[in-house]
Amino acid sequence: MAQNNHSQPATRRIAIDPVTRVEGHGKITLLLDANNHIQEARFHIVEFRGFEKFIQGRPYWEVPFIVQRLCGICPVSHQLAGAKAVDQLAGVKQLTPTATKLRRLLHFGQILQSHALHFFHLSSPDFLFGFGSDPVQRNIAGVLKKYPEIALKGVKLRKYGQQIIQAITGKRIHGTGTVPGGMNKALSITERDALLADITEVLQWSQQALALNEQIHTTHLEHRNFATLQTNFLSMVGDKGELEFYHGGLRARHADGADIFDQLDYCAYQQVLREEVRPWSYMKFPYLHRLGKEQGWYRVGPLARVNNCDSISTPLAEAARKHFRVFAQGKFVHDTLAYHWARMIELLHCTESINELLQDPEIIGTELMAEKGDQLQQGIGVIEAPRGTLFHDYQINEEGLVTKANLIVSTTSNNQAMNESVRSVANQYLDGHEITEALLNHLEVAVRAYDPCLSCATHALGKMPLQVTLQGIDGNMVDQLTKGTDGEIHC
Repeated sequence: MAQNNHSQPATRRIAIDPVTRVEGHGKITLLLDANNHIQEARFHIVEFRGFEKFIQGRPYWEVPFIVQRLCGICPVSHQLAGAKAVDQLAGVKQLTPTATKLRRLLHFGQILQSHALHFFHLSSPDFLFGFGSDPVQRNIAGVLKKYPEIALKGVKLRKYGQQIIQAITGKRIHGTGTVPGGMNKALSITERDALLADITEVLQWSQQALALNEQIHTTHLEHRNFATLQTNFLSMVGDKGELEFYHGGLRARHADGADIFDQLDYCAYQQVLREEVRPWSYMKFPYLHRLGKEQGWYRVGPLARVNNCDSISTPLAEAARKHFRVFAQGKFVHDTLAYHWARMIELLHCTESINELLQDPEIIGTELMAEKGDQLQQGIGVIEAPRGTLFHDYQINEEGLVTKANLIVSTTSNNQAMNESVRSVANQYLDGHEITEALLNHLEVAVRAYDPCLSCATHALGKMPLQVTLQGIDGNMVDQLTKGTDGEIHC
């Protein structure tokens, strides 16, 4: 909903509050002069969660199941990142083959359902009806009515990913599954066979979803310059540079493809990453320390991963990756709206990988627990969540209680990029024009490309900024106090 504030005669403020069809609560604010020229455009996160603080004092083995409550869309990602950190705390160096494959299967199911949800439910209305189409139609209900076949395939793809999660964790949302050093439940033959029964159709739907997204991007030339940024990219890759979601080294590259670092042990992430706090958002601003605050921001997620990797291990997705790179003449694809295309390449890879794992005899094995070693004081778990690289870092005391925690969530890493994309779209489409709902939706389209999970991302460092406003019964402001990130109170 757009709101105008005319308290300042020379300028006016427009807010999209909340940004729609994203997970969590955020807003976009524009400051315009009398001629509708854009003076400032910002993407704000307006909720605060505080998980890093209130898990302090909890036993470390509880952490994966507490932190997954950060989100109802990607809880598995937080559970797995937390579990990898907890494995280290428990002194576990290597999981059993079955436990590793169950975690990977769980992860592929999570990414599959999340990617399907994002495109079909949240983003497809913009592309199927147009950015400036009637908002009454521009939603999932409108897609179901006009494009029922597309919508139902999206629903079924997500359902299949959730069935994998339920088979392994007992619930589609906020189940269990992982324990320090392994898994707490084997996958039965009956559960495996039920999932295999649908895999051929799921593969077909995944290929069709990819073809639809490729067609949308390559046939709309205006998408190439929509919110497009030349940025650094960060992601995890396997030891041969292949696309990797569960375990690997960190790779960062410049916009032109040159290495910043490669195969960095993710436990050393603090050597290369720093986090900045700004007073107008509860979301942190990470950057590559070597490049500094101004040049060191980067993007993560499907676009970063498909650009950064040298190959994909499954044949259909690898062919799609090569075609994706041909689109940019062998260089990196920087088009922000190409996030959707890259997302569907990953969705296809997940489906192919699920098929391979379900046919692996070890997936129904019963050796689920590895031998534990001496308890360590710090554990760092990193995975590639649907939205990008996810860091969980925990420190514990001798009693096994958490004393310190730090999370760098995928959406947090994309924070600067989302703000830059919003500014780009505001200057390109809104500057000097009469502001309409259709134009404001262009800003939301830019944000939605990143598939932001705002609930996951709201973790401020240091002192939390706060604004308290007192209004009289007539609606007029009586008084206002503001506490900045420096802790100082301002009237």
